[in-house]
Amino acid sequence: MAIRTWAPPGPYDLGRTLGVLARGPGDPAYRVTPDGAVWRASRTPQGPGTLRVSAADGEVHAEAWGPGADWLLETLPALLGATDDPAAFTPRHRLLHETHRRNPGLRLARTGLVLESLIPSILEQKVTSDEAYRAWRLLLQRHGEPAPGPGPRMRVMPDPRAWALIPSWDWHTAGVDSKRSATILRAARVASRLEEAAGMADTEASARLQLIPGIGPWTAAETLQRSNGAPDAVTVGDLHLPKIVGYALTGARGTDDEAMLDLLTPYEGQRHRACRLILLSGVVPPRRAPRFSVRDFSRI
Repeated sequence: MAIRTWAPPGPYDLGRTLGVLARGPGDPAYRVTPDGAVWRASRTPQGPGTLRVSAADGEVHAEAWGPGADWLLETLPALLGATDDPAAFTPRHRLLHETHRRNPGLRLARTGLVLESLIPSILEQKVTSDEAYRAWRLLLQRHGEPAPGPGPRMRVMPDPRAWALIPSWDWHTAGVDSKRSATILRAARVASRLEEAAGMADTEASARLQLIPGIGPWTAAETLQRSNGAPDAVTVGDLHLPKIVGYALTGARGTDDEAMLDLLTPYEGQRHRACRLILLSGVVPPRRAPRFSVRDFSRI
């Protein structure tokens, strides 16, 4: 076990900062234990590693296990938001001002791991969250490996070669259609080139990801928000986000992507942070349509 302590420069909210990295309540690579500690299992450039992070008395204490332990601790401050600059955001709407004031400890996490965020984002394309979370959970349980250390029964995601070797029937059982599985296989084949995006400027990183057929602006933004801590990577093409942003800022319903981007123009450079704060406000339009039913691809 290796350890490290990091002192945030101001108020800090560990749960809100790292919570976006969880892919559903049953994510085998992310756990929050009853003591409030956050556990993450990652495949780092040095190999599998497990990280346990807890906050107390103005400090964040971290422990790590496995071949990737040193890498996880070296990049710990960036993961926790040390490279993020919340002061760059200026609220220009009452709701954003109030939500920003109530969440002074929010930081944008930066994992530095592209494939770790890219693959679950691909799984989330055009399906419900429950479907995507189930697919991620089943694929890690069946094709991942046990996380190093004493973590609570966690799994490290497969390496690129292991992703490429997943048989078609396991994709089918996990409810992943051929279009999404093919996109993941294309990404796995050029994993090292995609991982380079973690060190690029956000615009160049997005362009690099979108060279892969099947990866568009939505998937690139969802990935870079986590891997790069990109404050301006606004999710375009989402079914719900434009309506939530439009309703929160204007009270209007039926806002589309173009109108959402117009509303977010005052926050250019910080549009993702503005969306995070809007989502944290809890202000959403009233539901009028029934939820999408979960499709069982394993029976098709």
